Amino acid sequence: MKKARIAVLVSGGGTNLQALIDAEKAGKLPHGVLALVVSNRADAYALVRANNAGIESAVLTRKDCGGQAGFEERLAALLEEKQIDLIILAGFMSILGADFTGRFAGRIINIHPSLIPSFCGKGFYGLKVHEAALNYGVKVTGATVHYVNEIPDGGQIILQKPVMIRPGDTPELLQRRVMEQAEWKLLPRAAELVCRKILKEKEG
Repeated sequence: MKKARIAVLVSGGGTNLQALIDAEKAGKLPHGVLALVVSNRADAYALVRANNAGIESAVLTRKDCGGQAGFEERLAALLEEKQIDLIILAGFMSILGADFTGRFAGRIINIHPSLIPSFCGKGFYGLKVHEAALNYGVKVTGATVHYVNEIPDGGQIILQKPVMIRPGDTPELLQRRVMEQAEWKLLPRAAELVCRKILKEKEG
């Protein structure tokens, strides 16, 4: 069966990458194959996870590429060279510009640790999202997988899953629970949905 080729863009530990690797091994990604992992940091542990899973990886930094425009150009060239169908941002700490997102419209997805439109957009990433949710006093948070466009966290929503906030939660406790109960479940499901859609469109 034809499979959509997936590239995962990472910057850190790669727990969401691991969720995708585990899903593929378990047969939960029948229409996709993890073909490439790209990190914008050479020391990202996600690269170790990719290596352990036998997935090709690459490191691209803005510094090495002479800035953001050069970075995006090199990244786009690499993705096209590897015939990537779907790009998944999994803890990728770099905002992609309008030219790049336009070039791959409908083919980039991101996981965000809140129920968009709450606690999202520029400056909301990592623990900051969970700190904001706790400071605001919401009783329910969660995670969202959405398409990526030129607006940070602004693309069409694909899937969401709620997570209850508990008394005594710290940002760290909440972050872990959102990962376990929402992110690691949602991202493989969304990847499979979008891979199926892309393959259908390619078939015409």
